Amino acid sequence: MKKLLVIACCALFAVSCQQNKKETAQDATIQLRDSLDRIISQKDNEINDMMSTLNDIEEGFQTINAAQGRVAQAKSDEGANQKDRIMENIQLIQSTMQQNKELINKLRQQVRESSVKGDQLRRTIENLTAQLEEKDRQLQALREELDAKDIHIAELDEKIAGLNTNVSNLEAESTQKSQTISTQDKELNTAWFVFGTKSELKGQNILKDGKVLQDNFNKDYFTKIDIRVDKEIKLYSRSARLLTAHPSSSYTLQRDANKQYVLRITNPQQFWSTSKYLVVLVK
Repeated sequence: MKKLLVIACCALFAVSCQQNKKETAQDATIQLRDSLDRIISQKDNEINDMMSTLNDIEEGFQTINAAQGRVAQAKSDEGANQKDRIMENIQLIQSTMQQNKELINKLRQQVRESSVKGDQLRRTIENLTAQLEEKDRQLQALREELDAKDIHIAELDEKIAGLNTNVSNLEAESTQKSQTISTQDKELNTAWFVFGTKSELKGQNILKDGKVLQDNFNKDYFTKIDIRVDKEIKLYSRSARLLTAHPSSSYTLQRDANKQYVLRITNPQQFWSTSKYLVVLVK
């Protein structure tokens, strides 16, 4: 009887061990699957971010090409506003080239920090950089061509009494108009953000009595950005909450490889439509 009892106990112990091993193996499988899911999700986010930046760069080149076409057309046309059109489009080309330069640098940084590696990505950046350099050479050649024409026009104007003053006024007006357009465009696409702990935000009067952006908050504490270029903000924290109101459909809060939050703005125009100031509470 005792032997039977011992054998039964041993059998139960063996079954229990096998069950524990099975549960341990299942837990390990689940953990592995979760880990792989996180890795895949991270890679997807990184690829989506890089593709978004790449699309913005391509749109920039399309804008430059279209402006170059309008300049070529304006050079062959006649009319009082010919120079105005040329100057406005040159200004657009310059600002878009600067924007593309910043986007290419951003893409280069994204590739450098990404877990997605590949020679194709590096070759793509090299090709984009070469395109930008070629556009810069084309812009320089266009400037030299227009400078030569301006000299020729000046020589003719010397023979025609009174036209010098009119031409100077026209050029001054065109320059002022271009500067105004550039300033307005920059202001429309400028925003500011800040993230910090509750004590940090309170110290700058950004958070006061549970409310944000009341009177006399420290604007110098904010970081200035271009909403066309800066669509990702690393928060360097495992806890993050937006204190300013922004449409929930226009952004995502996702964790990076270090489980720290990154704010990705998926629809910049919608996101910044409610406020050009962003405040994020972190711990």
